Amino acid sequence: MNEGEHRVEAWRALLLAHNSAVRAIESDVQRNGRIPLTWYDVLLELRAGGERGLRMQEVAERVVLSRTRVSRLVDEMARVGLVKKRPDPTDKRVTWAVITEDGLAALRETAPVYLRGIWEHFARHLSDDEADVIARALLRVAHAHTDISVS
Repeated sequence: MNEGEHRVEAWRALLLAHNSAVRAIESDVQRNGRIPLTWYDVLLELRAGGERGLRMQEVAERVVLSRTRVSRLVDEMARVGLVKKRPDPTDKRVTWAVITEDGLAALRETAPVYLRGIWEHFARHLSDDEADVIARALLRVAHAHTDISVS
């Protein structure tokens, strides 16, 4: 296998691992969590946004969903009281999303299921050294394509 083939194989392995792990984690969260995995991801990012929250565009970038999909998700989450949407007072084109107390509670209730799923379906299959290499390499790729800080 030449150098280019190794890199294509790495890409293929990333996609396969991502698909299988996320499906398994989604299944765990669906069975044992309070909220769907996509909602969990949105709430996690909104919590990181603090009291101010995040612009809807920022939410879409952070959770890697289309703006349309994020808008629908946040609308659904607002209807059940997990988030609040509010217009920006200085720029009417901007809408902010803010996590509510109920959203924080849902996040806390689902976190153990999610973290267990990450361990079970991803992390336990890697040595510490492998996890370090994967994290460094994938973060380098992520940083090359975005201005968002990836923690």
